Amino acid sequence: MKTVKINLFGNIRIYPEGTRAGDIAADYKDRYKYDIIAAIKDNKICELNKRITNDCTLEFVTTDSVTGHNVYVRGVAMMLLKAIDEMFPDDDTANINIESTIGNGYYCEFISNEHLNEDVIDRLEKLMHSYVKRDIAYTKTGVDTDDAIELFRKKHMKHKERLFMYRRASKVNIYNLGGYEDYFYGAMPPSTGMLKHFRLQMYGNGFVFIVPGTETPDMLKEFVPSPKLYNIIKEANDWINKMDVDGVGALNDVIAGGKLQELILVQEALHEKKIGDIAARISNTPDTKFIMIAGPSSSGKTTFSHRLAIQLKTLGLVPHTIPLDNYFVDRDKTPLNDDGSYNYECLEAVDIEQFNTDMANLLKGHEVVLPIYNFLTGKRERTGIRKQLGKNDILVIEGIHGLNDELSYSLPVESKFKIYISALTQLNIDEHNRIPTTDGRLIRRIVRDARTRGVDAQATIAMWQSVRNGENKYIFPFQEKADVMFNSALIYELAVLKQYAEPLLFKVSRNSPEYIEARRLLKFFDYFLGAGSENVNCNSILREFIGGSIFSVLRYQMSSIDGRTCTLRKDAGEESPSFTGQDAG
Repeated sequence: MKTVKINLFGNIRIYPEGTRAGDIAADYKDRYKYDIIAAIKDNKICELNKRITNDCTLEFVTTDSVTGHNVYVRGVAMMLLKAIDEMFPDDDTANINIESTIGNGYYCEFISNEHLNEDVIDRLEKLMHSYVKRDIAYTKTGVDTDDAIELFRKKHMKHKERLFMYRRASKVNIYNLGGYEDYFYGAMPPSTGMLKHFRLQMYGNGFVFIVPGTETPDMLKEFVPSPKLYNIIKEANDWINKMDVDGVGALNDVIAGGKLQELILVQEALHEKKIGDIAARISNTPDTKFIMIAGPSSSGKTTFSHRLAIQLKTLGLVPHTIPLDNYFVDRDKTPLNDDGSYNYECLEAVDIEQFNTDMANLLKGHEVVLPIYNFLTGKRERTGIRKQLGKNDILVIEGIHGLNDELSYSLPVESKFKIYISALTQLNIDEHNRIPTTDGRLIRRIVRDARTRGVDAQATIAMWQSVRNGENKYIFPFQEKADVMFNSALIYELAVLKQYAEPLLFKVSRNSPEYIEARRLLKFFDYFLGAGSENVNCNSILREFIGGSIFSVLRYQMSSIDGRTCTLRKDAGEESPSFTGQDAG
């Protein structure tokens, strides 16, 4: 009998050649609190059904990890699609579009001749739970790309059909779940038996399927509706449907047909109109003196602030930018993370009292000397820069805590106008494979960090989860408090970012923990035709990341502080000093 040597937790174990990764995982399940749902073979994600035929290193992925969570979500999504296929056997158009995340739910639009109601949702959910009890295996088969295109055509999956018209590889991996066939971007669970926790719930014009988070992967939390977020997502969906660019395949059609310039112009015009509408709304509320802008990393907050300021000027207002970073407490008073590093993201890192004192005095018409935070010395300095608000003056305050009323507790509610900005990517790979908004922002940040901060893709990926943890704690809980939301995503941007991001991702070491994520993003870019940046407007939010923006200000970086690198340079699209380590960026 042939055998293979497998490195497990630093020890070599001998197994028969062809042993499934899942059978090996069963020997080690007692080491983990939560279910093992996938494996990592030689630093590449693989499914538990994979047979091991060569010597290798093997690790396991559990449901409390981001990677494991994504595998769980894909498994539940395919169960849902199988249930729809089974419930509506005579409706060959019955399907869903998995659109976006809202809290712990995945929002879906229902496509069928059947009217969506609570009874349909209840029947679907019960059918899915029956699959869990039956413990149906997910199997994978490689088929010719032409055969896959024909399969999608018969299933009326137009997005998948268009997508694979641009497929370079001759084979496509098709998953089968109890006779239902589909394509998914990423690994699947071994079987339905471990997908016990999910729920369906009517929401908006469709429904959400709710799954556990990584904190409690064996427990469902209540779904918290986000009406403002839902409305802006729906608006974006309606717009891309009107433009007939509602999937990556459709975007590739535009690029291949030489029509990208027109799409760029229309998309940028839409952004300008939205920003103009926000400025008009602010102008029509004369009590507003403070515009509070917040959003997650790489949302394009700085370029948005500049463009909003221009629109405000056309309406006779005089905007002044105040970076919240300038109100950091001195470094020796900055709270620490568990690992001993400085936590510049928590509210306690800001001198709230001084901020409120200065803003209250400005509101009263007093002259105030504003501080600047010196990132090299870690001290806040009074600079002699004086501000006094006139009748038409208005302050634009950009910072991570802008939507949190604890930051500006002393300011009258009517004096504040809150704006939440995020890159809410609505262009999906196809009907059933989303492009998570965090992927778009991560790619933006990888490109920007390499260009402006000298930070490679490996380092950016390594810090990304820490950045996201800060967003989950300090930004997302307050997003519904915004007076208005602005979606900074651009339909065409990933085709342009591909040219910048791919070389950076290829440099990530194959032996590093970040290689798995880099490889996933490289595979993701395979779906896109690349596009040049020459037609991207000089004031576009995308220019904040790829360079060439008309908005240029000084960019500071720290020197030899907490292991962060240092340069002092002039660069586009940045307003306030930032770190190359953990920051909200």
